[in-house]
Amino acid sequence: MGNKPRRRVPLCPGSGTILKTLVVLGLLDWTRGQESQSMTVEEKTGIRKQIIEMFDHAYGSYMKYAYPADELMPLSCRGRVRGQEPNRGDIDDSLGKFSLTLIDTLDTLVVLNKLDEFESAVQKVVRDVRLDNDVVVSVFETNIRVLGGLLGGHVMAELLRQRGGRMQWYGGELLHMAKDLGHRLLPAFNTTSGLPYPKVNLRYGILNPLSRTGNESDTCTACAGTMILEFAALSRLSGDSVFEEHARRALDVLWERRQRGSDLVGTVINIHSGEWVRRDSGVGAGIDSYYEYLLKAYILLGDRVFLQRFNTHYSAIMKYISQPPLLLSVHMHNPTVSVHSWMDSLLAFFPGLQVLRGDLRPAIETHEMLHQVTKQHKFLPEAFTTEFRVHWGQHLLRPEFAESTYYLYKATGDPHYLRVGQSIVEKLNAYTRVPCGFAAVQDVRTGTHEDRMDSFFLAEMFKYLYLLFSEKNQLPIDMDHYILTTEAHLLPVSLSAAQPSCSTNRTQHGGVYRVELVAEVTPPSPSSEDQQEVVPHAVQLISPPFLGRTVLTAGPAKFGMDLTRHEHGVKGSVVKSCPYSACGPIENTVEVNGRIAVSLRGDCTFAAKARRLQEAGAVGVIFIDHHEGSSSDDSPLFQMVGDGGPTNAVTLPLVFLFNREGAVLTAAMETHRNVDVLLLPKDRQLGRDRPDKMVSVNLKLRLAEEVEVEEEEEGGGPTLELILENPEE
Repeated sequence: MGNKPRRRVPLCPGSGTILKTLVVLGLLDWTRGQESQSMTVEEKTGIRKQIIEMFDHAYGSYMKYAYPADELMPLSCRGRVRGQEPNRGDIDDSLGKFSLTLIDTLDTLVVLNKLDEFESAVQKVVRDVRLDNDVVVSVFETNIRVLGGLLGGHVMAELLRQRGGRMQWYGGELLHMAKDLGHRLLPAFNTTSGLPYPKVNLRYGILNPLSRTGNESDTCTACAGTMILEFAALSRLSGDSVFEEHARRALDVLWERRQRGSDLVGTVINIHSGEWVRRDSGVGAGIDSYYEYLLKAYILLGDRVFLQRFNTHYSAIMKYISQPPLLLSVHMHNPTVSVHSWMDSLLAFFPGLQVLRGDLRPAIETHEMLHQVTKQHKFLPEAFTTEFRVHWGQHLLRPEFAESTYYLYKATGDPHYLRVGQSIVEKLNAYTRVPCGFAAVQDVRTGTHEDRMDSFFLAEMFKYLYLLFSEKNQLPIDMDHYILTTEAHLLPVSLSAAQPSCSTNRTQHGGVYRVELVAEVTPPSPSSEDQQEVVPHAVQLISPPFLGRTVLTAGPAKFGMDLTRHEHGVKGSVVKSCPYSACGPIENTVEVNGRIAVSLRGDCTFAAKARRLQEAGAVGVIFIDHHEGSSSDDSPLFQMVGDGGPTNAVTLPLVFLFNREGAVLTAAMETHRNVDVLLLPKDRQLGRDRPDKMVSVNLKLRLAEEVEVEEEEEGGGPTLELILENPEE
């Protein structure tokens, strides 16, 4: 800033001293001896039980009085159904007639070790919830609450299923629903800039005359910039890259539109022109989770671009917005000017984000300032002044202060934060509990209640409080393996390694959702006059170190090349198609050209995949079943059929591997740089029924030591000579 004096918010005479005194007193209280602050194991156990009881009261009330409605009205003891209650404006855009609270609560049930309730809740969601409702919803809220809830629920369901015992019936249904919802949100991104519309009709999208939306021109920065965690997780779990691509593009636009002099962003932006509509810049409402998702996207996805952008913004925040312990909004183009002298409660998440960055001192200071506000008003008002006076008295049971308390305790181990958490629990019970749940506070000055219990109360508040008072060995999952979204949904950090971008050409098929296409397969009908026996085919791995010894049973296709008429089969190197489903334009045509493509079943027909991959230059296609655990040992082979369109132009050899056989192939691709295979009828596989004849497969590589070992073990058996062709010759 050079020699420019930094402008501070003008405070009332003496108010600066009052503020400093309050914070210093708070910090002195925070630094009291361990003896007065420490908490016994028995105390923590008692508080944890109290949190469970409170959750049971809230969740039980929703299920008893409100389900399948989106939210509970705790004063009226009934559900809030959109259209049946007085319109509350934009607040109601969170409601989509999709049992919002139940979906938002799924992974909380697991964290609180309520596994029976979780399984029952998943069954209800799969059985009852519809996502094709003719309702206009907030893209932002639907993404973080519903899409995030479905993904978190899916991750937990898969974890429990793999452990055995529970969820053995689960077949990826929540992920299937998540992908359906993702496609319903995608029309919102149909703008010239790539920034999404703020609203979308779940049934009709944006452009349809029946959509009743699409006239909006502005969106908040957080609304456009808080998609990457859920959309990237959806892409990497489903194998469809389109979601992550759109979320990344939106983030790119926001980054490019930052004010280059200050590196700050505004609060509201035009989705068509990319021009800023509101230029005030802070870390609270309208911007908050944009910053949060840049850092967490780096943690979840491992892409340093996100970290670099976050660090650039963070330096600007600490230079212009942070006035310890305050966080005051400034003008993005003139950041020495503060735009108002109050703060909103949503910025209470920021100390937790600072903990994730490793910047503890300002996190501790701001958290203590917030603690002083809660001590004065019982809860954080929606907005409060620099003198801690109420600017907007509503309190919606928001979890951000509890969130930062949790992160600070995990980072410091200081029992002060347990005491802060205890006060949150006690105040919620004392001032917001009602017979049918917990009610928001209309005004913290009067304590009057409001007839609403937002879904985030169950999704976030109880999760953070329970985690605060729990040791690692008391939790059913290892929290170190997950990142918490802005709605506190759990996404596994392994996504960065398990599902890399297409350019790395590594294969991951775990966790993909299941879908059946009627035209994909035709099991032979016993009554069919033209019934033909299904000829078993094989995918034989012939490159070192497999040398033909790994043979995977495959099913044939009724179209494409007839491998039974090709004596020596078709040989080639395997490569994963991108997208893995091959249901969109092939992005890695250079790699696919001249090779055998590996593609995942689902999303579109086999014929559609084959046409795209043939056009990309593939010399063959191996389709892998997406039904986890399927195997040729316990499933009958079938012939793949066309999709009703012309298939004569498809000349590629096409084979189908069940999931377990496919896992062998993809594991080989993960481990070895190049994997060569033969596609052929199984009875013609190399080395079968020809023990006295040397087989040449054109590989120009003599592995004498390995052959000698085999001969010694087999008592003078045949030598297999392998020859490696240089494709560039």
